[in-house]
Amino acid sequence: MKRDNILVPVDFSEQSLNAIREANELSGDTGKVRLLHVLPPLESISPGVVWGDVSDSTREQHVRDYAKTFLAENKLVGVDFDVEIGPPGHVIADYAIKCDADLIVISSHGYHGVKRMLLGSVAETVIRHAHCAVLVLRRTDAE
Repeated sequence: MKRDNILVPVDFSEQSLNAIREANELSGDTGKVRLLHVLPPLESISPGVVWGDVSDSTREQHVRDYAKTFLAENKLVGVDFDVEIGPPGHVIADYAIKCDADLIVISSHGYHGVKRMLLGSVAETVIRHAHCAVLVLRRTDAE
């Protein structure tokens, strides 16, 4: 089941590392794996936005800086990384089309019941909207 272009949404958690490792194993080549971090849109009434301390570009730069450290610490060489802004599930599905992914590997929070209803499910949105196959990894620390 080799894949040529795998998209892995990351939140920099241990579960993200598991998803990256799984994608690397499936592809056989880190050059075929692309990582994506999605920042939710800023709310115009947030104090940081109102005072001008926070903007999409500053948030994106912070994420890119952190990603360099994260990738280096975990010896992830040759993996493409990108940042997008918007509703995570939809952005991931749209980005998969944009980068011509043939597989999305995503970890699930594993929430159920009221927590899932209140928090929603990015993985579920991705499954519903993705144009390609989606491999959902259950989090080992699920509640």
